Amino acid sequence: MPDILVVDDHPIVAQSLASIISGGNLGNVIGIAHNAKECLNCIGTKHVDLVLLDINLPDKNGIDLCKEIKGKYPEMIILAITGFSEFSIIHKMLDSGASGYILKNSEPEEVAEGIQTVLRGEQFLCHDVDLLLRKKTDKQLFLTPRETELLKFIVEGYTNAEIAEKLFLSVETINGYRKNLLFKLNARNTAVLVKIAMEQKLI
Repeated sequence: MPDILVVDDHPIVAQSLASIISGGNLGNVIGIAHNAKECLNCIGTKHVDLVLLDINLPDKNGIDLCKEIKGKYPEMIILAITGFSEFSIIHKMLDSGASGYILKNSEPEEVAEGIQTVLRGEQFLCHDVDLLLRKKTDKQLFLTPRETELLKFIVEGYTNAEIAEKLFLSVETINGYRKNLLFKLNARNTAVLVKIAMEQKLI
């Protein structure tokens, strides 16, 4: 059976995860760490196949810890279990080497499925995270009506000042909206923004 380390600074959560692992016969819980230091000490002294890793730790964030673990032990599997559902955090955690991402409001059955999936060498995203990432990828679903309206004016070639006048908003507000659009659509500049808008029929 795989050796599993649980890392969470909340004892109740850590014990619940340990119970899910033991009760489901998913592996051997070889330790519970409440911070990054304890986690690294345990990994350095015991055999560990899988780390269930919280992101919000008292001495180091889980994203940096994940990157550090994968740098030292590339074969070690890391499954994030956290309360953070922000798109950027999910991506940073996965980019740092995590094989999966589960929210703490997930059902025990989904946690068990996640553990089994990553141990098979596959990626696992809990249902809510999977929906979030799919929605984020679908730019039409992600843009608000105001952002869609602004994008239309940008594509038509209006300046920030002209758009501000049309929408009865300040130039600073329009500039903020424009920057947000660039970020959301991953566009380097306005020309790329217009190209994406046309290609994906966002207006």
